[in-house]
Amino acid sequence: MRIALDAMGGDHAPTPIVIGAVQAVAADPELTVVLVGDLAQIEPILAQQSGPMERLEIFHCSQVVGMQESPVDALRKKPDNSISRSWQLLAERKVDGIVSAGHTGAMVAGGMRLKRYLPKVRRPGIATIMPTIKGPCVILDVGANITPKPLHLLQYAVMGSQFAKHLLQKEVPTIGLMNVGEEAGKGNELAKVTHDLFLASPLKDRFIGNIEGRDIHRGVCDVVITDGFVGNVMLKVCEGIFEFLMKMFSNEVLGSLNVERPQAQLAMKNLIDRYDYSSFGGAPLLGIDGVCIICHGSSRERAIKNAISVASQHVRSGVNQRITEELDSLPSLGSDDE
Repeated sequence: MRIALDAMGGDHAPTPIVIGAVQAVAADPELTVVLVGDLAQIEPILAQQSGPMERLEIFHCSQVVGMQESPVDALRKKPDNSISRSWQLLAERKVDGIVSAGHTGAMVAGGMRLKRYLPKVRRPGIATIMPTIKGPCVILDVGANITPKPLHLLQYAVMGSQFAKHLLQKEVPTIGLMNVGEEAGKGNELAKVTHDLFLASPLKDRFIGNIEGRDIHRGVCDVVITDGFVGNVMLKVCEGIFEFLMKMFSNEVLGSLNVERPQAQLAMKNLIDRYDYSSFGGAPLLGIDGVCIICHGSSRERAIKNAISVASQHVRSGVNQRITEELDSLPSLGSDDE
């Protein structure tokens, strides 16, 4: 198992990124991590760590895509950047997967430039795991494709279902289409056409119909399908609400609880550990020939370690083969233009 890690990507790179890699290989004896980035910055950090250093390799590159740069311009003007080199290693099959906390747009653009998609995949989509009262669900797309076609969303349902089945252990994943109301016929043209396309597809028995935003955390379905624009907004709103509630709990509630303060603080820590984004590691870019995990820009050691673990699980699960098989079984249901 070989995973390439963009050591230069993220708000705090490279120190917590490299440390997260060290922790990942220490936890998985079958794992090798290839640190992609500036050798001069990575080596001193590694020198201060202990662990199985023989399973940590460095692939030197001299450039970095900044978080505020235009992804397309940066990839073109900085060919020796850590994101492009990570994609290169995946394309050359020198690694099984790639992980980055760097520029999300550049990560997606890097994959689009190579166009190494799974057979029949029209557009890759970013999936994210969201906690619900009934266990985790998958939402996609959350940012890769802001103007999808109905066929793209149908394929996302296939990808998300296979991910939920093989990585989240959902035996028969149910699928919901994000909309402004539950009734059939609601929403814009994309939502209406996609709804009908689901009902005409082999996924119809798992499709529960339209759902609303409030249904996500109720756990009404295992796979939530939406376009990348709405999905990204939903993701950021959920992150903001979680942060707000944790601060409110700490400032307003913790002090008034009739329990010992250390006990209450432990309960709060357990809650954060369970639902914070770092617990899930990162979001897979589904539909590519390989594994790509996109992490939060503010990821530190724990999130990076977990993201590498998710990448390893993704490879071992064989979910890409399952996606290919189900897409191959779908009848011809139209083109990108419909």
